[in-house]
This record gives sequence, structure tokens and C-alpha cells, in this order.
Amino acid sequence: MPEMRLRMERQERSGRMKKRRDMGGARRLHIPDSEPSPTVMACGIGSVNTSQYQIESKQMKPETTKPPYRVPLMTEIRALPWNGYTAASTFSGCGGSSLGYKMSGFKVAWASEFIPAAQETYRANHPGTILDTRDIRTVQPEEVLAALKMQPGDLDLLDGSPPCASFSTAGKREAGWGKVKKYSDGAQRTDDLFHEFIRLVRGIRPKVFVAENVSGLVKGTAKGYFLEILAAMKASGYRVACRVLDAQWLGVPQQRQRTIFIGVREDLKLDPVHPSPLPYRYSVRDALPWIQQMQTGSYGAEWRTTDEPSGAVLSSDGTRDHRRNVVAESGTEKRKFTIAELRRICAFPDDFILTGSYAQQWERLGRAVPPVMMAAIAATVRDEILAKIKP
Repeated sequence: MPEMRLRMERQERSGRMKKRRDMGGARRLHIPDSEPSPTVMACGIGSVNTSQYQIESKQMKPETTKPPYRVPLMTEIRALPWNGYTAASTFSGCGGSSLGYKMSGFKVAWASEFIPAAQETYRANHPGTILDTRDIRTVQPEEVLAALKMQPGDLDLLDGSPPCASFSTAGKREAGWGKVKKYSDGAQRTDDLFHEFIRLVRGIRPKVFVAENVSGLVKGTAKGYFLEILAAMKASGYRVACRVLDAQWLGVPQQRQRTIFIGVREDLKLDPVHPSPLPYRYSVRDALPWIQQMQTGSYGAEWRTTDEPSGAVLSSDGTRDHRRNVVAESGTEKRKFTIAELRRICAFPDDFILTGSYAQQWERLGRAVPPVMMAAIAATVRDEILAKIKP
């Protein structure tokens, strides 16, 4: 919007301009568009008659444009220098969070993933990371530290994304609590896994932990469980803060809200810090210029413009509902997203390897934390917490 310059003046006979406090003088007021107007009176503005003021318009410099949307390739990420900090990952899935940490210079030395199809994808993209494939309930803190060749308190960061189907607003929520039910290619109880993560935190004693879950964890009947988790984290000797972050404000062309816990060990005397939102968003068109309109799981049968971020990509490819997760290249063609297109919307590198069937690849992306989102969280933890720890 152009800056508005409001000039109000009253002329002396000599034509000289004076401030309003001078008798018979004139005044000029510069009112920037960031300030309110003077009082609008019945006969003018700010006690100046309508015949004695005018508007001047001055075109402002255009705002800085956002950089083009681009996720670094896997080869570029592997070439990044190590920032000196080591992370371990639990409930690692296909490795979206791990990739985000690597994008911010972390070394991810150890990871845990129970689902075979996810393990296959993780190994394909993170060959240098130790992958523990056991049920997390059987993993002991001493075993993790032995694999890392560390003592309690040495690890810089422990990450975890406990399965969230029990708390997702897209699922049945409390109807499945306490029950073993289908999850990915198997069946397990998922609403107790946050406490397994906290058990590992207490034994490993990382300097910082980051835990992620769906935004539904802080809504409705799940809020009591959220408060229980938060209390347990604080009781473990950590300063803990939790925020719901939206991936669309952290460089991802997708509206995806996640609950992010960040804990800092009490003896370090530092408070948790979350990333600040970017001043811009990326649209589907920024990531996929050839797509004209689309439907996603969040919007059902409603067609949306691609000049805004996508709705949340779900873990299902929408096979049971042909109206969901559909895109259109033109007014006549309707089709599913290709996996290559889905990688872009989920902020994965174009050369990130996905294994298995179309549905399994879709599930890996739909369950993952977008790497670009986690890179923003990791960079904040690196710069605002770990870098400020006194030796």
C-alpha cells in the first residue's frame, strides 16, 4: 500500500508557512500510514477546514519477495559440515525429522523404528545412522548410550515422534485408547508411547529433547493426557515449553499443525525456544507450477486454488474416498498426486528414496514431519540453546 502524506495548511497573506501555534500561521502534518488519522470532524480533519487539506500519495518500495521454493537435494545435505552436535531419534519413521536435523548440521547417530516398511526407507536415506528395529518398549537407555559410546548427560539432543493416531482429530481418538489396533503394516497400542519416550529421556539425560505430535493432543478430551505428559517431562528435570506450530509458516507448502515439546535440562539454566514464523508462505503453485486446482484430505470434495498451501497430507492416499487427495492439471483431467509431487508438498528432497507400493510411499510421507519444518526447529535449538551452553 502506498504511504499517504496528509498535508493540512492555512496560508498567511505573505504566503509563508508557519506552525499551527503561530497566530494566523499554517501547518503541515505528515501522517504515515502506520499511524491513525487525526480526528475526523464535521467540517474537516483535525479542526482544519475541508478546503485547507489535501492527500499526497507516495509509492513505497516493494516488499522483499520470498525466495523461490526449493528443498536441498540429499547429495547437498550430506555435503553440509557437521555443526558439532549429535542427535538421536526415536519413532523415526522414514526419517523426515532426522533429515531436518541433518539440514541444520546435526549428526544423527542413532535411530529407532519398529515398522518394517519405514525401516527400509530409513536405511535407504540414512546409511550412516545406527537403526534399532526393536519395539521401543524393550529398548533400554543404557543400550542407546552404549551404541553412542556416551555417558548419561553427554547426548546433545534426543528427538521423538510417538505415533499419534490415538490423538489425531482425523481419527477416532479416545475410542481407541488403551486398545491394540491396526497401525501401518501391523497392530499395536499407541497411546502409551509418549511415556516410553520420557523413560528414555530420564535414562539418557540429553541436554535437550524435542518431542512432536499432532495438534489434537492439546484439544478436547486428549488435553488431560497432554497435561499428564507435560507434568512427567518437567518432573524428569527439564524446563519444558510446548507450542502448536504450523508447517506453512516454516517454509512448507502445506497446512500442517504439530504440537512441539522442547525440553532443556534444568542444570543448564536455559529456557526452551521455538522458531519464529516466516513473513511469507509457499503455495502449491510455488512447489508445483503445473497444478491448477486441487482437493486434499482436509477439504474433502471442495476444489481449492493452488495459490495457497495444501491442506494437511494424511497417511492414507484416499483410496476409500475417490474425492480425497485429488489434483487437477487442467479443467478436464483429475488424478492422484504422483509421489514426486507429494515429496514437494511435504518438503522432502526430490531425490529422497521411498520404497514399497504407492500406498506405502504415501503413508511414509503422510506420517512424517516435513524435513524443512524440523530444520527450522533444529536451527533454533542449535543457535538459541545448545550454542549458549557454557563449557
